[in-house]
Order: sequence, then structure tokens, then C-alpha cells
Amino acid sequence: GTLTTTRIMEPNNDRSEPERVCVIGAGTMGIGIAQVFAVGGHPVHVVESNDGILNKNRARLGHFLDRLVEKGNLSADARGTIDGRLSFSKQIESVDSDATLAVEAVVEDLDVKRRVLSFLDSRLSAEAVLASNTSSLSIVSLASACTHPDRVVGMHFFNPAPLMRLVEIIPSVTTTPGIVQRSRDVIKKLGKTPVIAKDVPGFIVNRVARPFYGESLRILEEGIADVPTIDTALRDIGGFRMGPFELMDLIGNDVNFSVTQSVYSSLFFDPRYRPSIVQQRMVEAGYLGRKSGRGYYDYSGNSEARPLEDVALQERIFNRVLCMLINEAVDAVSLSIASPEDIDLAMTLGTNYPKGLLAWGSEVGFDGVLDTIDALYDEYHEDRYRASPLLRRLAAGSVELDV
Repeated sequence: GTLTTTRIMEPNNDRSEPERVCVIGAGTMGIGIAQVFAVGGHPVHVVESNDGILNKNRARLGHFLDRLVEKGNLSADARGTIDGRLSFSKQIESVDSDATLAVEAVVEDLDVKRRVLSFLDSRLSAEAVLASNTSSLSIVSLASACTHPDRVVGMHFFNPAPLMRLVEIIPSVTTTPGIVQRSRDVIKKLGKTPVIAKDVPGFIVNRVARPFYGESLRILEEGIADVPTIDTALRDIGGFRMGPFELMDLIGNDVNFSVTQSVYSSLFFDPRYRPSIVQQRMVEAGYLGRKSGRGYYDYSGNSEARPLEDVALQERIFNRVLCMLINEAVDAVSLSIASPEDIDLAMTLGTNYPKGLLAWGSEVGFDGVLDTIDALYDEYHEDRYRASPLLRRLAAGSVELDV
């Protein structure tokens, strides 16, 4: 048979008028989201209580638009129009009660986000959509702070928001279908690609991508290979744009560790998502990556790191990490976290993987993926290496995936 995900038919809430948008928080994500909506034709009011953050990122936004004009990608008149759509304030009370879409992009703290959404819920009309840009918090928990939880939805942009096409739309159990449709429509009109994800820890990308880091760290912990060899295996043999350690250094080891901890605890300490002691020690040492000058690599220019030129070892590393990623993606389908199509879209657009993991599994053969996972389980006897039941059915040929 063919495994597909059915979608509920939703009412057509097409809006010809632009949304009147307010963005709460003008950090890197908030200012990027504001830019996306303003360039997309929507008036945007930005609220940021911290003067330093507001001034720095407002100037950064202006510089970005100036560069577009210099390159001929934006006319001076269009630049002026975009500027005219943007307004800024330090007080959340300045939010216009006529706003039709509010996006909170404040610090990733449940209580802070709940307070912001509760205020917006009391301030805005019943027609307004309340969206959270959270990357890992429960949408229904955020929505429960509101009198009208049915209009709260996750709207997770990826950094940098103006450049990344993917937006995860996350309805909670209380979100109405019309709000989901309207959110999807507005994201499409911005030129972005929306995917619909279940309200589970990590949603699609931050959940499915965990083995890219976790299994690479495990290989390092066991002394199977060093950092540059693992990175070279994933980059040169696997075709990933960056190796896992290069990417963790870019993201920030503190940020990556925090997301790993959040997903692990939110999934009731499932061993598949257990953080690494190596990660914790790097954070404790202040080796946060590029932003601190040192992480898994030394960015002072003194690094002599060279990979082992052992192609067979690199192929084993790549195969182990890839099989764990494919198993995770298959399990996400099995648990109805998203449709197969949306999972592959999310991983190619949200993380720049060279291929969708489900299509990749089909290409290399799900039977071979299962053999690798089962061999790891036989070696370790850890629940971390359990194969998804759906992977077993795919390997046996009793079901197929539409991707």
C-alpha cells in the first residue's frame, strides 16, 4: 500500500488586504521577520523594550536594504515604501488594536512568551492571528495563557529569516483549521514555503536533525574518529554543506546544547535524544564556537586540524549518521508529525541537506538502513538505536512512502 497523510479540507480564508502586522521583539529573528513582512507589502509595527537591541538591529535592517539598492535589487522608491511600512516602539502598549497578525519573537522562555501572548490576546480583535516564533516550546502551553487559544499558532521562521524559505506552521490541539489555512496563505504570499508540523518537541527540523549532531558526538566520544575526520566524512562523502562540528560552532555550542536539552527533557528523556557530555564541557569551558573564537575548532588562525585520510573510515561514519537521520525522519512519519512531503521539504530548505531524508532512504534502500540500525542495537543494546516500526515495514516492502 501507499502511506500518505490526509489533510483536513479547510475553509478558504484568502485575504486580499495586507495583514496589519505587529512583531514583538527586535532581536535577530524579530527584525528579520519584520523585514520579511514589510518587503512583502504589509505594514509592520515592531516593539522592543531594549534600546541597544532596537537601535543595533534597526540599523542592521537599514544597512541590508541599502545594500539591496546598491546592488540594483531594490529601487530607491521601493526602499522608501518599505521604510514607510515600518514603525518602532519600546512599549507593547503601543500595539494597535486593529493589528490582524501578531508574531512574538521574544526570548525563548515559556513564561515570558505566555505573558506577551496573553497581553496580545486581550488587546487585539477576535479576528487577529497570534503567532509564536518559538523553535521548541509547546504551542498549546503558550496558547493556554490566552482567553482565545483557538487563534494561537506556531510560525517558526529560520535564521536568517529574509533568506531562509522554510517556515514551520504548528497548530496546537486548540488551533482552528481556519487559522492554520490563513497562516499558510500569508506565508506563501511572502514567497516562503510553509510546512505543517504537529505540536511536538522540536517540531520537524529540530527533532529530525538531532542525530546529525548527536551521533557525530557519540562517534567522537568513542574515539572512532576526531572532529575534522567526522566533518570531512559528512561534508565530502555525504554532500552536506557543513560538517556537524563546523555547524555547531556556527550556531553556537550553547544554543545547540540548549535545544538538545529542551528536546530531550520534553520527550520524557528518550535516550535517542540524550545530550552529550562533550557538548556540556564545551559550554562550561566557554568554547561556544565562532562567536567566542574557539569551539571544536580554534578560530584564532592557529588551528592545525587535519582529517585522517581514511576513506573507508569516513564512509562508515557517513553511513552511520545518515542511517540514524533516515530512521528519525521515518519515525516522524510514523508518529504523524508531518507528511512525508513536508518532512523532506523541511530538511532540504530548513537545514540545507543535500536531499530529503525519506527520498534518500528510498534511494539507498530502507533494508540497508535497517541493517545498520539493527547492527548498532546489537552492539550497544541501547534504546537509542531502536529502529522505527515503519522502517521495518518499508524494508520489508509492505508499505511505500509518497515523497
